Amino acid sequence: MEEYSLQFVYGLLAYAVQKDVSPERLCKLSGLDWETIRRRGKLVITPKQVNDLWMNASHLSHDPLFGLHLGESMQLAALGIVGQIVQNSRTVGEALTHAAEFLHLVTDLFGMAVSQGDERFTVRFVPDKDKAQEYPFVFRHMIDLSLAFVMHEVDGLVLQRIKPKRVMLPYDAAEFSEYERILRCKPIEKADEYALEFDDRYWNEPILTANYELQSVLLQKASVMSDTIEERQPLKERICTYLLANAYLGIPTLEGIAANFNSSARSLQRKLQEEGVTYQQLADSIRKSLAVYYLESGKYPVKEVSYILGYNELSAFTRAFKRWTGTTPVSYLKAGPGVGMLKELP
Repeated sequence: MEEYSLQFVYGLLAYAVQKDVSPERLCKLSGLDWETIRRRGKLVITPKQVNDLWMNASHLSHDPLFGLHLGESMQLAALGIVGQIVQNSRTVGEALTHAAEFLHLVTDLFGMAVSQGDERFTVRFVPDKDKAQEYPFVFRHMIDLSLAFVMHEVDGLVLQRIKPKRVMLPYDAAEFSEYERILRCKPIEKADEYALEFDDRYWNEPILTANYELQSVLLQKASVMSDTIEERQPLKERICTYLLANAYLGIPTLEGIAANFNSSARSLQRKLQEEGVTYQQLADSIRKSLAVYYLESGKYPVKEVSYILGYNELSAFTRAFKRWTGTTPVSYLKAGPGVGMLKELP
């Protein structure tokens, strides 16, 4: 993460200069050593310094939407190996899928999920609630940056100007004017999620710079980097992160998740038991969280939520939801958000 934090610092400072902000002053106010940064020396940047950097950049540039505008102008190179993977993917759908898989190399403030439905696909940014509350300013600007970046960087990779069918944001509607311009969608809908919904015809749009051989090398390198980062986390957290990032693929079996973690099912289950949990409990926890999230958003009928979560039969989803929460999806909706007698999973 340190490497990418430093890359973002360079990108942020370069954009601040365009906004007539002194990079030296910006670094000083944020507790960063300007000389070390200027010489591209080795530097460890704390989360607080990153948060202060965003706050001061927004203040000194007199731009409350600094992150949104930075995302509009940022290049793929700022994302390092993740940007290279996107650039060398074969299609827009493949690029977004890989971006979701490796976004944790760029930020741990939120994850990215890509799901396909009838004649559409949706890109969602799923917050890490604890980190979002701890660093709300940088979280807001990083989310805005990512929304704008998805829209504008893809333009340079395909032969058409992509526009979303719907944009959903949990912001005050009075702020939407600039978002409508940058995200090319009017009106933007106020909702309890950060989501961009596109026509499915864009999914297989070929990327001009695609290079499958290079992409394979980059994916191997990114996987090694992911393993290095993930080894520091408890296994149950790594699995939950994986399940959230790949929610659009459905929840895999124990054998399937073990294969993704280069382990046998028996060994993976044993390691989880040492951490006081089973894989079934983790899978149910993710399904329950996603089910409640989609239902409370008010944007998806029960049948569609069932489909998104990988259930072939609505009855199977209804039984599972009642087991998780003590009530059916329909009754939960009638009771109102947060009133559905939720019970904790074991």
